[in-house]
Amino acid sequence: MRILIAFTVLLVALICPSAPASAQITVAQDVPYVAGGHPRQVLDIHAPAGARGLPVVFWIHGGGWQTGHKGLVASKPKAFTERGFVFVSINHRLLPGSPMEDVVSDVHTALAWVRAHVAEYGGDPSRVLVMGHSSGGQLAALMCVDDRRLKAAGQSLAFIKGCVPVDADTFDIRAIIEVAETRARVHGLPLPTFGHRQKFGNDPARHRDFSPVTHVAAGKAIPPFLIVHVSENADTGAQARRMKAALEAAGVTATIVSGRDTTHGRINDDIGTPGDPVTSELFAFVDKALQR
Repeated sequence: MRILIAFTVLLVALICPSAPASAQITVAQDVPYVAGGHPRQVLDIHAPAGARGLPVVFWIHGGGWQTGHKGLVASKPKAFTERGFVFVSINHRLLPGSPMEDVVSDVHTALAWVRAHVAEYGGDPSRVLVMGHSSGGQLAALMCVDDRRLKAAGQSLAFIKGCVPVDADTFDIRAIIEVAETRARVHGLPLPTFGHRQKFGNDPARHRDFSPVTHVAAGKAIPPFLIVHVSENADTGAQARRMKAALEAAGVTATIVSGRDTTHGRINDDIGTPGDPVTSELFAFVDKALQR
């Protein structure tokens, strides 16, 4: 595997030999974060050539916890590496083949691997920003407020400098289930057959445990949040306001950015593209967050 990673890095350098050093990116692909683990327990690392001690973006893909992959990053690796970041994109196991507990465990395990090894790729493990789109936004928010695994290891959330969930609808799982099922009943529509109730189960205790709002509390070193959503999406907008209120009640800085004239997929794909207003807000947030 080390040989494969080294070959990938060399190949990227050879593809653009005439590019200026600032534009060259080294890429390590399909790096396992669990030795001998599941095929999806792998990640990609994008870093500027010669990187050393750079802040790290930890990205979690979307796909409703049941599809998606680490390659769904569009312009983000280029945009972040050009600004002096190491960009990490992870895979995780998927529903329904793996339970939600395994999905959540994977993102925590991947982050622990990154903290232990990202310095080998030029990253600073003490300055990490956690981000994700859609279901990845829920997973990002959850790992930025639920410190139980870190506390068990004698650590805290302090190394996470900022959290950016993008158009996520499940900061409060109970609420999204109730809204969807009420909407169906009121309009005489069939109840969802593979909605959030099917994904998270029927146990209210599990709904609370997987909801980021449940774990927000003062004194936990929770990082500032930039909560991005499509302005025309009533569900993600309501969930964004719900998350913001919970964070602010605990004394945590939280900002909402509403993307206009866009879609659930495009708001994610446009991050990192020149002239994108959400990107401008995101980089302003990141610059400030790294001063913590």
